Amino acid sequence: MSFLSRAMACLLLAAFAGPLHAGDAGKILIVVSGEGRDQGKTRPGYEFDELSQAWLIFKANGFAIDVASPQGGAVEADKYNPQEPFNAALLADADAMRALADTRTTRDVKAADYAAVYVVGGKGAMFDLPRDTALTSLLADAYERGAVVGAVCHGPAALVDVRLRDGTPLVHGKTITGFTNEEEALFGKRWAKEFPWLLEDRLVAQGAQWQEAPLMMAKVVVDGRLVTGQNPYSTAGVAEAIVRATGRTPVARTPWRDELTMALAAQARDGDLTGAAGALAADASRYHVDLLGLLGYYQAQAATEEGGVRHALQLMQLAMPYMAQPQLKLGAAEAHLRLGQRAEAKALVHRVLAATPDMAEAKALLQRIDG
Repeated sequence: MSFLSRAMACLLLAAFAGPLHAGDAGKILIVVSGEGRDQGKTRPGYEFDELSQAWLIFKANGFAIDVASPQGGAVEADKYNPQEPFNAALLADADAMRALADTRTTRDVKAADYAAVYVVGGKGAMFDLPRDTALTSLLADAYERGAVVGAVCHGPAALVDVRLRDGTPLVHGKTITGFTNEEEALFGKRWAKEFPWLLEDRLVAQGAQWQEAPLMMAKVVVDGRLVTGQNPYSTAGVAEAIVRATGRTPVARTPWRDELTMALAAQARDGDLTGAAGALAADASRYHVDLLGLLGYYQAQAATEEGGVRHALQLMQLAMPYMAQPQLKLGAAEAHLRLGQRAEAKALVHRVLAATPDMAEAKALLQRIDG
């Protein structure tokens, strides 16, 4: 073989060993599960919030958007609140509604057409996305070509069997997150028993370096062109990280109420309770206070150490002045009891009984405190 021939061969090998050119810099593909039926009652589907927030961010940053699902056609989301501003905005977008009414099939889209592929979560993603070989090939091709691959919540289920040209799993050695085992234990009871595997376990088994935040707190992990988010409250962060990974600077925007609420929860967990309480007192309407209270309530249930119980209690205490639900006070009383603070626990239970004297749950907790 001549020197020129050897040089050409080396160049060709180098070209095929490295990434191909990324796709159309102005287009993003959103992938959703087509599993859903009856708003998730008889079969789980995708999370509309995780679609709408990302769609609006992508569109605001100048991207054209296509939507695909394993079987194509109309897809159904799990039950959601259509009055949330991000959902209302997407419902009013005629192009978005047309795309959702007739999604493209994953086998008919080409990775070369997109700068990024974003996989929406929802429990349906655990069923049809991992077994969709066309999607697995699409994601591998997109990543090899230099596109950004992103997923949120249960969306990383689509990544578990994606393999690169050399046969290694896409996620091997990469930092990643997704819906955690802890979150699944609390919120996945209906469908998790039918899952082929738990997402965290499967990704770790494929060699991923798992990261997670406390229960249901926002968490975004970026490893080069792989972007993942832990749960629905990570969606906006994932979308903006995808935009940045394509080389664009996300446009400035006003954070949604859920984002502000989760930031407030993080502020409280970081020790600035005074600042968090002051922000609520100044304008509680900016925040989803029920979310703040529920976050503390469920974090207390999941907590196994004193520090976790204490942080959860602080969130419940922040929300309590704005929430009348007796269950929140009982949750806080239970946390006080776990911390050995019987007087504080008893005072909260008496407040509940003063308003609802026949509440059996409150009476039972009082007996435990006195016992």
